[in-house]
Amino acid sequence: MNITKEQIDELNAVVKVAVTKDDYQDKVESILKDYRKQANIPGFRKGQVPMGLIKKQYGKAVLVDEVNKLLQDNLNKYLTEEKLDVLGNPLPKQQDNFDWETEEFSFEFELGLAPNFEVPLKTKKSILHYTIVADKKMVDEQIDRIQKQYGKLINKNEVAKNNEVIGVFKNKAEEIENKATIELDKIKSKKILESLLGKKAGDIVTIKTKGLFKEDYLLSSALGIDKEKAEKLNIEVDFTIEEINEREPAELNQELFDKLFGKDTVKTEAELKAKIKEDSEKQFEQQSDQKLLNDITEHYISNVKFDLPTGFLKKWIQVTGEKPLTEEEANEEFAKSEKGLRYQLIEGKIIKENNIEIQFDELKEFAKGFIKSQMAQYGQLNPAEEELDNIAARIMGNQDEVKRLSEQLMSQKLLNLYKEKSNLKTKEITYENFVKEVYG
Repeated sequence: MNITKEQIDELNAVVKVAVTKDDYQDKVESILKDYRKQANIPGFRKGQVPMGLIKKQYGKAVLVDEVNKLLQDNLNKYLTEEKLDVLGNPLPKQQDNFDWETEEFSFEFELGLAPNFEVPLKTKKSILHYTIVADKKMVDEQIDRIQKQYGKLINKNEVAKNNEVIGVFKNKAEEIENKATIELDKIKSKKILESLLGKKAGDIVTIKTKGLFKEDYLLSSALGIDKEKAEKLNIEVDFTIEEINEREPAELNQELFDKLFGKDTVKTEAELKAKIKEDSEKQFEQQSDQKLLNDITEHYISNVKFDLPTGFLKKWIQVTGEKPLTEEEANEEFAKSEKGLRYQLIEGKIIKENNIEIQFDELKEFAKGFIKSQMAQYGQLNPAEEELDNIAARIMGNQDEVKRLSEQLMSQKLLNLYKEKSNLKTKEITYENFVKEVYG
């Protein structure tokens, strides 16, 4: 078998494969002999069917199958040995006069080649890296939430400010009937708040849904409807009061501190505030890092310039999907995927040039860290090492989980590289202002 490459330009090439009878004959003959041993054809004893009849019946199919296998194996081997960095897969060129009846065959494959380009990690323009801090207001609000969450409910006869009221919302026309608890300090409308004050269990209050709560998302859960419907809703509902409670805040004492963080981890109110600040800022760091990763990705896509074998890629998209696409459909798909492909090439080059690898042991440790953080959310703060090893072993046996964790670990390694090498400008900001600045 002879394989040669014709370079069309920097991004396109054609590989020509010449297959002779010597390349496939022995394998085809061996398979046909096996067919003869197993063939059951009326008029002939098993194993005694004439080879001529076997060849006539199965020869062409076996030949086509074996030649295609040879092509696949040798073409892949050639691309590897020649270190050709191809995009997509080789595309066979259409041959109008191809004849399987001859003994020698010639095939041609189009290749789309990856471009050569440089990725300077040290960016000319600085990229903003946010340091999100938990300010005094946020820490105090978090302490208030904790005290409410762990506080006592005291039943009341009539509604007063800051009470929690349990009742049923009803609107027959909109098919709304839902029991819910509403906190009066989350009601936005002063008029509605005043209409509730002084009411008792059994009283019915008519409430307008538009602008009811300070946070819009609360309306959908209160009425038991989906978010999209709640956003457009502007009706009146009847609210039948069933129960009125005042929440007495929990005391900031050692019992509460131990319940929150484990025995003697926190001992004073000052330590509580410091712990809440520290934990909050650790969570914010993930959001800040994700923002940085997104910004650096966008920077590279916009500033690292290179051409792609666009014609080849559009043709490859057109013919290699589950069903063939029209030229217009293939152009649309290419437009959707081009940005992702460009960053995939950029990321691959960064990984290769900086020798970034993922070892099995570090992936396992990364998995254990992920498991610990998940368990901590459910109050399991100090899991045994044996338990972590067992759970990690189960995860590492799942290919989908391994792929997901590998991608996360690789993103973390790339982020660490960007922090070290890129031109970053740090900006300290509160979480509230971060949300405003980044998300609008």
